[in-house]
Amino acid sequence: MNLDKAKIEAKKMLSRGEVKYVIGYEIGTYGFRISPSFARTPEEVDKFTLSPLCANNLVTYLKVERSPPLPKGIKPSNLKVALFAKGCDSRAILQLIAEKNLSREDVFIFGVPCTGRIDPKKIEAMFPRVVSKADVVEKDDSYIIMIEGKDHPVPKDKLIFDHCRSCQYPNPLVYDLLLGDEVAAGEDYYDSVVELEKQTLNERWNYWRSHFERCIRCNACRNVCPLCYCDDCILERLKPQWMRRSVNANDNTVYHLTRAYHMAGRCISCGECERVCPMHLPLMKLYKKLEKDVKELFEYTPGLTAEEKPLLTTFKPEDSEEFIK
Repeated sequence: MNLDKAKIEAKKMLSRGEVKYVIGYEIGTYGFRISPSFARTPEEVDKFTLSPLCANNLVTYLKVERSPPLPKGIKPSNLKVALFAKGCDSRAILQLIAEKNLSREDVFIFGVPCTGRIDPKKIEAMFPRVVSKADVVEKDDSYIIMIEGKDHPVPKDKLIFDHCRSCQYPNPLVYDLLLGDEVAAGEDYYDSVVELEKQTLNERWNYWRSHFERCIRCNACRNVCPLCYCDDCILERLKPQWMRRSVNANDNTVYHLTRAYHMAGRCISCGECERVCPMHLPLMKLYKKLEKDVKELFEYTPGLTAEEKPLLTTFKPEDSEEFIK
């Protein structure tokens, strides 16, 4: 991955005043932590890093960028924002453009071909209580984990996110500067969903019920999602009140199913919801199920182009209506 190429370009844009800031990654405060990083000056670009640990979908910060109200007399900046984007991240950008929530001219994209990202929960379980800053490099089918001067080779399959194994769009679909060679897509896209579909209705209900009752409704899954951008979330309204504020299995189920249907035809499979969940809920399996249904029923995949209208804003007379009883 040509990080040096990105740093040179980022410094040029910042020094010429062409962008407001550049969003990338920097090494965190301890262990395997990687943090989103904002460079507003050319000097701050030097802290950027790119490694298999860089999992965050930085498109979320484009959503935050538009939200805060400005003080009286301050005009909004018309400068671009530059950011690093993997394949799934680029799909989020295209979907936001398709939904008229972002203009292509507003962003400069450093395209990052992605061979998969490390699940922090897996690597911290394998190497617990690592306090000193660690690093990871990819070599063939293994990761070399570097901790306090010692190298620990680990097969990629043991650390990679589950959804990364079957990613169909590892290469950015839109970019201004590509930082590496394109990589091959994954296989067996819906295996986990098909396995769940084979269960009886009661078995599936018990499966999801057992997970939803553990939810603490911290809203991390909603807040991290690049496609959840409503200022007024329907799940927080009191009039009408769609669910109670209490944390219990029934209201948790309403929360997750309502949000899932709002993401139908919009989820771009970045896996951020599952990554940040403190209760380790298998949220990607839920969204993959809806993604599979949308693809089979309507031949639609979100985030592939900015020109195609969002699924739920269109109507086709030839669409199947077998679900209407």
